[in-house]
Amino acid sequence: MHLPSSLLIAAPLLATVSAEPIRIAQRDVSVVSTSQQLAVRALPDSPSGGYAPAVVDCPKTKPTLRKAVDLSNEEKDWLSIRRKNTIEPMRDLLKRANITGFDSETFMNEAAKNISQLPNVAIAISGGGYRALMNGAGFVAAADNRIKNTTGAGGIGGLLQSSTYLAGLSGGGWLVGSLFSNNFSSIETLLSENKVWDFENSIFKGPKEAGISTVNRIQYWSEVAKEVAKKKDAGFETSITDYWGRALSYQLIGADMGGPAYTFSSIAQTDNFKKAETPFPILVADGRAPGDTIISLNATNFEFNPFEMGSWDPTVFGFAPTKYLGANFSNGVIPSSGKCVQGLDQAGFVMGTSSTLFNQFLLANITSYDGVPDVVIEAVTSILEEIGAKKDDVSQIIPNPFLDWNNRTNPNANSLELDLVDGGEDLQNIPLNPLIQPVRAVDVIFAVDSSADVTNWPNGTALRATYERTFGSISNGTLFPSIPDDWTFVNLGLNNRPSFFGCDVKNFTFNANLQNQKVPPLIVYVPNAPYTALSNVSTFDPSYTMSQRNDIIGNGWNSATQGNGTLDSEWPTCVACAVISRSLDRLGRQTPAACKTCFERYCWNGTVNSQDTGAYLPGFKIADAHAEDSGAVAIGKMVNVWSSVVAGAVAAALFL
Repeated sequence: MHLPSSLLIAAPLLATVSAEPIRIAQRDVSVVSTSQQLAVRALPDSPSGGYAPAVVDCPKTKPTLRKAVDLSNEEKDWLSIRRKNTIEPMRDLLKRANITGFDSETFMNEAAKNISQLPNVAIAISGGGYRALMNGAGFVAAADNRIKNTTGAGGIGGLLQSSTYLAGLSGGGWLVGSLFSNNFSSIETLLSENKVWDFENSIFKGPKEAGISTVNRIQYWSEVAKEVAKKKDAGFETSITDYWGRALSYQLIGADMGGPAYTFSSIAQTDNFKKAETPFPILVADGRAPGDTIISLNATNFEFNPFEMGSWDPTVFGFAPTKYLGANFSNGVIPSSGKCVQGLDQAGFVMGTSSTLFNQFLLANITSYDGVPDVVIEAVTSILEEIGAKKDDVSQIIPNPFLDWNNRTNPNANSLELDLVDGGEDLQNIPLNPLIQPVRAVDVIFAVDSSADVTNWPNGTALRATYERTFGSISNGTLFPSIPDDWTFVNLGLNNRPSFFGCDVKNFTFNANLQNQKVPPLIVYVPNAPYTALSNVSTFDPSYTMSQRNDIIGNGWNSATQGNGTLDSEWPTCVACAVISRSLDRLGRQTPAACKTCFERYCWNGTVNSQDTGAYLPGFKIADAHAEDSGAVAIGKMVNVWSSVVAGAVAAALFL
């Protein structure tokens, strides 16, 4: 069924026997009040007024690089506010969970007096193109207490407000970047406004408001080319990522021409971020050493956050201020006569840098559409000829901020450019590395995995990659829970329902020579699975109807809530148990009996079944699912899990 008008996530009305899994409902946008409309976005603070960076006078104290021995002062100051802001939503989340034998009120009162006792929560959204954006959006919506009915039976609303960090990579980075570029508006608001996330016209055709005629397509691509040309004319190198990021911005940033002057560092200047009313956004990319073409687990992992860009890995082990990327840093400082640069961290460029795998997608398809101007094709071809086909998936940061920095271990120390690639190219397709750093002291990570490992469903490969990385020196002694092989995930159903890893802290072995080692976070793995839609669409599908988009978002909601409790009425309790687990361990307190039951149900117990069982064709997890509108490959058979009483529970449109 194709729904032509503005749509919102439909949340369930509670039936007397059960909640119903989420559906998508039609809604007239006229019912949305002015106060609910898309808020002011991240600030368009590029000094050029457009996409091009610009040379500016440095502040009185010139920006410098810092070693990654601790968090930045800016992040510490921000955390001092944010951690306190998570107390009340977490108090409500735990109270609603109603953990038998656990006094949540006393626990939270004590935590309010001693923040070190307060659970530190993070959410990580994997890569996987539009599939990852939409599935991740479903999880974020379900965790957002601003959305009605997320705090009812079966809901996990408030988990987002209880979180300190929100990380994204590639397609998941589009979600995180889009949320923060639109003032961290709710998923509901973004869908209802129809100013972003309209995927019916692919980026090759251009946004709907430009029309679908060849003339308007020429205008759209001419605008993209013009802004990228301004960057080159200003003396900054351009890459295919510039074109990809610019085109992507038209879909993700609700501003004219996709907000060419919007920067990632400007997030730090928005009121809600300064007040720490949102989680801390992080996007991830991999470094590519000069001469390398294959990205391995030894590749340096880089992060972008509103304050800094850099790496915790021992290769680089340093951070540069995001706002001043493009300045001529050498050995961590700008020469006395040197100027500063602002605007290189353009929001679309940062999102494109985290998803450079799609550079090749752009190259392969751009000539297939009528109306793409010759000037665009010629410009992209010229870049490809200059850098070579082996670097078509590279985003170039020039000048390299880490020139002459950490010379003994930094593979780019002598290079004038820093090459970055898609954060999932090393198989770590979930952005976990920034969140497992001991200095961030994260207790639990909700890892939303939309990877396409087997018939476009995940099989734990991303988790396994991060686990295996900890055995090398590149991890700097950072620990991670044990993760089984891919067939164990499939055979035990670990990739078809939420699974917990690292439940027992006694299972970790510490190196006496490494003083900074800490118990790693508990991992709550939430894999993309067919709850109410076959959401295993191809990573490279460029367009989706409104109903397809909303079906996949709804499926992500059902994954996050276990069908609003229809698959497990105790799921909200188990989420709460995961949140408090590490804190209880630090305090030396007993695990409540209800949590022990949850951990027996969801924690991987070490069992392994590595047998190759052939094609993976999962069926629907919730009855009355409709695959015909999802746009996914129709594989597997519908499994009628629930009785007609549950299947007939009433669903209604959601109104704020």
